[in-house]
Amino acid sequence: MDSINLRNFKRKVEKYKRRLRLVLSKVEKKAPLHLDQLAEKIDKEVWQEVNCLSCANCCKVMTPTFTVQDIKRISSHMGQTPKEFKDQWLVKDKNQDWTNKINPCQFLDLKTNMCRIYEIRPTDCSGFPHLAKKKMVDYIHVHKQNIEYCPATYAMVEKFDQLLFKSQG
Repeated sequence: MDSINLRNFKRKVEKYKRRLRLVLSKVEKKAPLHLDQLAEKIDKEVWQEVNCLSCANCCKVMTPTFTVQDIKRISSHMGQTPKEFKDQWLVKDKNQDWTNKINPCQFLDLKTNMCRIYEIRPTDCSGFPHLAKKKMVDYIHVHKQNIEYCPATYAMVEKFDQLLFKSQG
């Protein structure tokens, strides 16, 4: 498994993101039979190729949405009240969701790319990048966004393109 060069990844994204978003749109409009099983198969392949710890781009440029339960759990761990935790670390976004005030994430160790609160991280983080969610077609809009930030999502969509559309000429 190779280390991810974020500069090269960004160049590749700029070159191919439009095409890959079109792939996802095609899948969304006419989902192939057994799409969810195909997503599970591709998910396993992707994680043989992509090592999150060589990247952590999601933690560097994106922010999770913190649920009420996340805030209670993490603030308790930090020895803070939920209000103190929110005042120090979070802000409401345009959707009125709690998100990080800063990027990279305050819990990311930039030397190791590891999460300092991994065991109690936000639910949004623990599910990211949502590659093998059941009813994959319901997550197409998420994957369209994540192509730009996540090498695993990018690899998944490339594999969908190869399997579903390249064989058709």
